[in-house]
Amino acid sequence: MFIVVDTSVLIGMLNPRDICHPRAETLLTALRDAGFTLLNFDCAVAEAASTLMRRLHEQKRSAEIPVILDALNAQVPHHVITWTFLDIPRLYPQVLDLMRDSSGELNFNDALTALACRERGIPAIASFDADFDQVAWLKRVAEPGDVPMTRG
Repeated sequence: MFIVVDTSVLIGMLNPRDICHPRAETLLTALRDAGFTLLNFDCAVAEAASTLMRRLHEQKRSAEIPVILDALNAQVPHHVITWTFLDIPRLYPQVLDLMRDSSGELNFNDALTALACRERGIPAIASFDADFDQVAWLKRVAEPGDVPMTRG
């Protein structure tokens, strides 16, 4: 069974100084132990990389950039990324509709992620962001206790 890893969990996993780092490690371990295959959408990887770089730059921790980028490449190698940006031309109106329907709570990447999950039959997302709770077709998994049991 597949589960998508959201930006918030990916950032927590990649940055050992992030407040969510222990929580992300615990959640991803629980998902793997339950037999889930973790999917990383390009939009989440791009958002995580951009956010991490901006934070390191703003905190004057630029020396850590190579370490974080190496961790990103190790955690999510190019060949395992699921490419959703290719869906944007077709899904663009639906992305905007979902953003509108959420009163702006879902940003563009979150709306794209939700729609890409629906199209691919992926019922769950590993995320610390409660904005996904309003997406009817998506179950948010934020803690090990939220991890559904897979068929074994």
